[in-house]
Amino acid sequence: MSFHISIDTVKQSKVENFDFNNIPLGKTFTDHMFICDFENGQWVNPRIEPLTLIPTHPAAMALHYGQAIFEGMKAYLDSDGIPMLFRPERNAARLNKSADRMGMPPFPETLFVEGLKQLVSIEKNWIPSQEGSALYLRPFMYADEPFIGMRAATHFKFIAMASPAGPFFTKRIKLWAETLFIRAAHGGTGEAKAAGNYAAAIRPTEIAKAKGYDQVLWLDAAEHKYIQEVGTMNIFFKINGEFFTPLLDGSVLKGITRDSVIQLLRHKNYKVTEKLISLEEIKAAANNGTLEEAFGTGTAVGIAYIEEIGTEHETIFISDKNPVAKEINDQLNSIKTGKETDIFNWMHKIETIEV
Repeated sequence: MSFHISIDTVKQSKVENFDFNNIPLGKTFTDHMFICDFENGQWVNPRIEPLTLIPTHPAAMALHYGQAIFEGMKAYLDSDGIPMLFRPERNAARLNKSADRMGMPPFPETLFVEGLKQLVSIEKNWIPSQEGSALYLRPFMYADEPFIGMRAATHFKFIAMASPAGPFFTKRIKLWAETLFIRAAHGGTGEAKAAGNYAAAIRPTEIAKAKGYDQVLWLDAAEHKYIQEVGTMNIFFKINGEFFTPLLDGSVLKGITRDSVIQLLRHKNYKVTEKLISLEEIKAAANNGTLEEAFGTGTAVGIAYIEEIGTEHETIFISDKNPVAKEINDQLNSIKTGKETDIFNWMHKIETIEV
């Protein structure tokens, strides 16, 4: 199926007044958004238009029943100044997996990729060139049908907007192992990027930060024994030369950066095992000296180096060095910016469109 995306641009961009040396996190947005409506059983009227407020009925079902999902991705500039997208087809597929779990219609994956490419082409001047920076893209879908009643909505809106972003973490992070609150349970929505998942994480994250930690280390819902994720990231541990990451068991988000890191590690001949990982196992490895490093992975952070894990009874020190994680992080960034050959065919170059 082919789609025509109509384009309406602003007369004067705000980018001329933006300070790229002082990028506030998540507060500045570019001039345009990509938008599409779901009506009468199909997606219609794909368009790029000036970013503006969206009229919302007070009975919009997303506000009452939580049918809202999103994705996170980034656009980069290569050494020739050409915009690049990193594995956008995987974001499109994951959005639809989230949509299926939340009772929402699938969004055409070719339209997802093409709409993002055209949006980034128009917003090219908003992409920061500083190392570790990028243009963060936030595609999302929500139920905008005005109806009070427990059923799937019949009207939805898909929107993608963009925001320049600097490095997320600039230091090693400390984690708090949470044993009261949970992030996800089997049969729940942990594998979906549902807005409600993140709402439920806000309070425990604030508690962890009040204790002096940066993020929550989420444990399984049944026993508070097995590690799932860290904050909004997947997690890796290096023990005795081998890498371990939690199994995708339906409670763990299928991270695109996670998958990319696994491929890079295996390409370097490291053994990577996906399994249930208990906190006690990590503690034992720390005590016997085989725990070598740990790091989180995600679109927003890239790779975040982990220093320690705090529990009610003790602190598990991991490392103040992350040699392999840094090597992988540097290689991943080099691929994203075209400094290194993309042997995995992950990158999509964006051609400039005439508007």
